[in-house]
Amino acid sequence: ELFTMFSNSVTNGGKTTLAEKLKNMLPNCDIISQDDFFKPESEVETDERGFKLYDVLDALYMDEMVTSIRNWMKSPASSGVVTEELQNTCDNLKNVYILIVEGFLLYNYEPLNEVWNRRYFLTLPYEECKRRRSTRVYQPADTPGYFDGHVWPMYLKYKNELEENASMQVDYLDGTKSQEELLSYVYSDIIQELNRLRE
Repeated sequence: ELFTMFSNSVTNGGKTTLAEKLKNMLPNCDIISQDDFFKPESEVETDERGFKLYDVLDALYMDEMVTSIRNWMKSPASSGVVTEELQNTCDNLKNVYILIVEGFLLYNYEPLNEVWNRRYFLTLPYEECKRRRSTRVYQPADTPGYFDGHVWPMYLKYKNELEENASMQVDYLDGTKSQEELLSYVYSDIIQELNRLRE
């Protein structure tokens, strides 16, 4: 049985950390990260202000990402991800393979809309998001005004599109909560969903 979930987030919302912790707790769990599919800087468009437009789908090799997800779904066992100690304690989940896809721009991408069993979206208020972003080192580095001029507006646009899509079931999570609290909630939700699917 296959179970795919997606962890989406505003920049620095904590999705990668959450995904890694979930991987260690769930049986036969693998992660595909959207960050691995960024185009090289030379292929990313620059706007009239000189900002590199990284926070749009065109900055990513999305077709390659879709191929990776489809390949995993065709043959999850060949990914080699087996969590031995969990298999002993979760007998009813032995034949379940879980894929976590984590990134910042996925739910509005049509070719993947039918893939997800669960969708989570980590949110942060403006000040906290900007503070966290300022502590990270990016290649290429953020240019002055980049967060306010490109990153935050694109996040708001994307989030508004999601909220306006009535058919899209998304579980919005408060990224200011502790990692332990978020992990506990998402883990319990996934186990509940897995049990429901098996009924």
